[in-house]
Amino acid sequence: MNLKDGFSRFIAADPERLHFAAHSHHPWPDVTHEAHQQAWLDATSMADDKWDHVFGDVIPQTRDRIAARIGLAGGDTITFAPNTHEFLVRLFSCFEPPVRVLSTDSEFHSFTRQSRRWEEEGLAVVDRVATEPHESFSERFAAEVASAAHDLVYLSAVFYDSGLVVPDIDDIVGQLEDEAPFFVIDGYHAFMAMPVDISAIADRVFFIAGGYKYAMAGEGVCFMHCPPGYGPRPVDTGWYAGFGQLESGVSEQIGYGTDGSRFAGATFDPSGVYRMNAVLGWLEGVDAAEIHTHALGLQERLLDSAASLGRLVVDDPAIRGNFVTFETDEAADLYQRLHASNVITDYRGNRLRVGFGVYQDTEDVSRLAAVLDSIASP
Repeated sequence: MNLKDGFSRFIAADPERLHFAAHSHHPWPDVTHEAHQQAWLDATSMADDKWDHVFGDVIPQTRDRIAARIGLAGGDTITFAPNTHEFLVRLFSCFEPPVRVLSTDSEFHSFTRQSRRWEEEGLAVVDRVATEPHESFSERFAAEVASAAHDLVYLSAVFYDSGLVVPDIDDIVGQLEDEAPFFVIDGYHAFMAMPVDISAIADRVFFIAGGYKYAMAGEGVCFMHCPPGYGPRPVDTGWYAGFGQLESGVSEQIGYGTDGSRFAGATFDPSGVYRMNAVLGWLEGVDAAEIHTHALGLQERLLDSAASLGRLVVDDPAIRGNFVTFETDEAADLYQRLHASNVITDYRGNRLRVGFGVYQDTEDVSRLAAVLDSIASP
């Protein structure tokens, strides 16, 4: 895979920089520059009429391209928001508190912070399954799902704090005996990083992801697949959820679409959708399996050649996403020393994360290994 030339603007901005934080702020490819400009040009040439173009052309094409990436026949069930937190709050609003929630101890900050705050106020009761030991996680989580004791299940496809891939989500979803609970998959670390196919469970799960990481579209563009029939009338609702009813005025009952638009919010900057559409178009002939294979190859090259950074949290590449995580008490110090050497990584607590993407090649990994050897030397 050789897509590095597609990031010429990013690379030219700092040619000596080694960016190994694809799991966090992913570099933007050149096509996003033109797309961002196009959003501005459309706004100036169309003014208010730009929304007809955004909702009539840009969003439908982007939804269909996303759908093709996650195993859906079409994009009607997909809606957009500036961040995943909006979706979380909107989903929660479909229930009467206290909401019984099942999740894990390794979910991203947005979910973890909000769910803990709900607990403080008595609005939710949250059961969190420990992700370690990894070998038994799926079995333990599936048993909790089968207990039918929850209103909302929230599970990452790839855990942000380790890179662990949950390999058997379809089987876990299959443990649901009751049709009522919402099952939400946080796919942010999976979408455009590795193959995703929710076709077998699309009528049963919500799937959330966005552009900040491997979709390479930047901030302000997240999406959610909404299975038909689940959450027909969210209490937390914005005027985009009734966009088609503006001209007809307000009726006695608030109306909602039956497609993904029922979970839409309010006014947002559409430039992110332009950028995501451009990236998905650019990568139309590139399979996510190729991207994942490329990342794993670079990971193994680093692990074989560089000084040890600590305990490798997920040592089996078959269940590892596109970043590697090292557990070490020196995580913060290593991050700072790498940053001082113009190497971008990140850390969470005692875990240093190193991410891999399509903008890197073996030469970049060799340079990184050399830096790691130099900072590890006494």
